[in-house]
Amino acid sequence: MNYQPRPEDIRFLQQQVLQAGHTLRSLPAFAEVDDALADQLLQEAGRFVGEVIAPLNRSGDETGAQWNDGEVRMPPGFREAYQAFVEAGWPALSAAPEDGGQGLPAALDAVLYEWLSAANHGFTMAPGLLHGAYECIRHHGSEELRARYLAPIASGRWLATMCLTEAHAGSDLGLVRTRAVPQADGTQRVTGEKIFISGGEHDLTDNIVHLVLVRQPDAPPGPKGLSLVLVPKVLQDGTRNTVRCERIEEKMGLHASPTCVMRFDDAVGWLVGEAGKGLAAMFVMMNSARLHVALQGIGLLDAAWQKADAYARERRQMRAPTRQGLRPASRGDGDAADLIAEHPAMRRILDTQRAWVDGARLIAYRTAVQLDVAKHAADKAQREKAERWCSFVTPVLKAACTHQAFQGASECLQVFGGHGYVREWGIEQVLRDARVTMIYEGTNEIQAIDLLVRKVLPDAGAGLAACLIELRDELDASRDNEADAQRRMAQLRYLGTSVALAAQADPQLPYEVADDYLRVAMLTLMAWAWARIERAAPAGDTRWAAPAAAFRRWLLPEFDMRLGLVKRACESVTAPR
Repeated sequence: MNYQPRPEDIRFLQQQVLQAGHTLRSLPAFAEVDDALADQLLQEAGRFVGEVIAPLNRSGDETGAQWNDGEVRMPPGFREAYQAFVEAGWPALSAAPEDGGQGLPAALDAVLYEWLSAANHGFTMAPGLLHGAYECIRHHGSEELRARYLAPIASGRWLATMCLTEAHAGSDLGLVRTRAVPQADGTQRVTGEKIFISGGEHDLTDNIVHLVLVRQPDAPPGPKGLSLVLVPKVLQDGTRNTVRCERIEEKMGLHASPTCVMRFDDAVGWLVGEAGKGLAAMFVMMNSARLHVALQGIGLLDAAWQKADAYARERRQMRAPTRQGLRPASRGDGDAADLIAEHPAMRRILDTQRAWVDGARLIAYRTAVQLDVAKHAADKAQREKAERWCSFVTPVLKAACTHQAFQGASECLQVFGGHGYVREWGIEQVLRDARVTMIYEGTNEIQAIDLLVRKVLPDAGAGLAACLIELRDELDASRDNEADAQRRMAQLRYLGTSVALAAQADPQLPYEVADDYLRVAMLTLMAWAWARIERAAPAGDTRWAAPAAAFRRWLLPEFDMRLGLVKRACESVTAPR
């Protein structure tokens, strides 16, 4: 089965639980974006994704992108689908009207890209960096670059890449060797090789805009010596720049997305921002990309759940146990077996993955709303508060959601039994495609270190505490589930203090416990999310009651386990010897 978006779920989470419309309409840029407009957009987006993009998923995986002498041809139907995507205005959803965009909230754009990733991850890799590239050029590009490139990128008429890593460097960008030599005419001449470049070459658009991390001749070593240069595939006079795709990688998954090795041979480019401040300029793009990857994780898990749930509701296997024992051998209906969905072990898998999707969605949508607040709020304090939230929560979402996409897809494959291991049902493709999300845009281990070492410990957790207090004040302590969530927030705050004290005795310890700490943080946020969902859900509605129960019974106990792991690690270095 192909993935089918469900706008009614999004409507409930965004409008009834988060009341996102109220927050967004308080921003001058979105004063006229009412719930009716949001509903209409979700309906149209769901129809487009379900009817145009999702049907290409399996064929794209089987055919894959094809490389030939530096050129890359996308799978059949992809170019036509992308042109329809552009013509419908979907890439321009959240771009500024003065750049040809629709000026709509990032919160709505987030839903679109979650659905696109669920329906066809390979296709979505192509436009996935558009918004980040647009924001990077808009904030740091010269007036000339903005005039030349913003509108084509905002519309999706030209696609963009983010060229960071090199074969010898991996995630250590301070080792980048690609050189950019300034010219008298104001251009830069770029020479070097970049690897793992998603969409570095393809036939979806006539031009591709590469944002390349480089080092100028007189630059100091390390990250502080890096600059950012815009290098187009096609120059303004229509000639082809000296940029070439050397090959595309043969990958475990994402076969429809060309992952390219790109060579720049004295290619013409233009500096974006100031020399030596390339990472700061690219950070706008990287943060956007990390939230996008978190949404990929949510979408992929939802796609896996949809397949497993549909299969479990039509496939029969053995007799299912009940609270009174096994079902009778015959119920008079001629069936010799029960639906897989009636088996408790399978219901546990399905309900826990549903709990992950719904809870993570609420956190991600709140983050998207805060991105809008950080960008558009008139009040400086309000903007700073929103920026603080995004700074802390983005690495948590990226790591936790992508981890669960892979692990949860593996669980959902189990529902199919042996049939899940063959290609016919499509669940194995989700598993393969999801694995890379734990690696790119900063590995999950790097996200955990970023959270704990770079963001929590430097101010002794004060910034994180401010975010948690804000969440705490949204909850009602007279409700058991909400009081429980508040208690866990307090435990997370104290945990940061424990790690800070232990780090004085063992500076390596924060790096060792960062993964477990991030998991505690995510489960704390999930407790908040499900407390909010349960308060808003209609009484007796099994759509929300079943995953809520699964979250509390099967997922939340992990909080105590991870908390205990970090505490014991801290005690091992602080206890008297």
